[in-house]
Amino acid sequence: MLTKRFCFILLPLLALPVAKTQEQERQIITLEQAINIALERNRNLNTARLEVDGADARVREAWGYALPALDVSGRYTRALERPVFFLPDFANPGSNKTVAVQIGTEHAFDLTLSARQTLFNSTVIVGVGAANVYSNAARRLLRAKEVETVAAVRKSFYGVLMAGEVRDLMQANLANAEENLANVRTLAAQGLVSEYDELRAIVGVENLRPEVIRAANNYALSLDGLRATMGIGVSEAIDVEGELRHVRMQEDVVANALEAVREENPSLQALRLQVEVNEAFVSAERSNYLPTISAFGNLQYQAAKNTFVVSTNDFFRSAQVGLNLSVNIFQGLQTNARVDQASIEVRKSEEILANMETNLRTAAHSTILQLNQAQQRIDAQARTVEQAERGYRIATTRFMNGAGTQLEVNDAQLALTQAKVNRIQAIYDYLVASADLDQLLGRMPQTN
Repeated sequence: MLTKRFCFILLPLLALPVAKTQEQERQIITLEQAINIALERNRNLNTARLEVDGADARVREAWGYALPALDVSGRYTRALERPVFFLPDFANPGSNKTVAVQIGTEHAFDLTLSARQTLFNSTVIVGVGAANVYSNAARRLLRAKEVETVAAVRKSFYGVLMAGEVRDLMQANLANAEENLANVRTLAAQGLVSEYDELRAIVGVENLRPEVIRAANNYALSLDGLRATMGIGVSEAIDVEGELRHVRMQEDVVANALEAVREENPSLQALRLQVEVNEAFVSAERSNYLPTISAFGNLQYQAAKNTFVVSTNDFFRSAQVGLNLSVNIFQGLQTNARVDQASIEVRKSEEILANMETNLRTAAHSTILQLNQAQQRIDAQARTVEQAERGYRIATTRFMNGAGTQLEVNDAQLALTQAKVNRIQAIYDYLVASADLDQLLGRMPQTN
């Protein structure tokens, strides 16, 4: 019996260091740290960075067409049966016979160095410019993805803070309800309150327990959402540091948002660059009507022998240089069709651009309305929370003095909880709307 009792005492003591170690392993992160981690590890951002690298490679490829090209080629030929050349039989002039004479050698070697340089090709010139524009568009898209990631992290982080506030609020409500139940039981034991009031207090406590559990689960789920946005695994233990604090956006930013979104939105900037790329494609297709002029040069070494033994003295050198001019006279109207297709792509991208401008202005206007509405709710709920707290104190005091009922206390508690939740929700909605507006404007706000 003594051994069992000793084990029951020892096990909790052994568990304490383990729990402490697990708590130390949990990483506490701020909003700024969460954003930095997401910018480094978010997979969508990594994909966008690869697109930028690919665009830079296309720029180098486009420049490569304007640079000279050098080729080296070598060939060895073994004549299994040498060709023949037929000559008249000069020894018998009147015989009408021919004599077969073998020509060539059994072994032939040649080494050729070729050089080409484009002197004029409109497609190459247009391609270099289009590749640079495409690279800039990829960078704008990367910026848009960065802004989108920051906004998503901010909203997920605010969601964790709100879930934490609600969890703490529910736990505090449960603690207050349990304390109230203890007071009611004390008064009931003295015959000062009815059994009905005691039952109401018990029901109030039991009704809060599921809410506490639900709030804790919601907090855990919000942490999972934050992990996914940051690009880290669900196995990484994290917690957040901060508070759901109402920070108003600068008035000039909000006032100028409808006009600023047209110039500052990175997705819109990327789409404008895409229109330029499509216009360059039209010019590139039209350049097929123009001639292409290039220079070339060849340096060749050749050797031919009937034995495989070859030295450098057996090679003979030859060299040529020249100009090449080519003009497309007729391609079955293919060039016309390709120019028409490229022109259609330009018009399509212009329509998409105009539609996106309209949608972004509408989204900015909607977000500003959400900001103003959330601000009004915050101002109203601040007064409501004060009144609900005062009502709860009055109901509790009346009940303890025997002038009120437990039902009044429960109603006051519920009203206070609802008022606090509404205020938390209003602050959260304001912060989310501010994150959305920053994303529309392509802004990276200060988080520290």
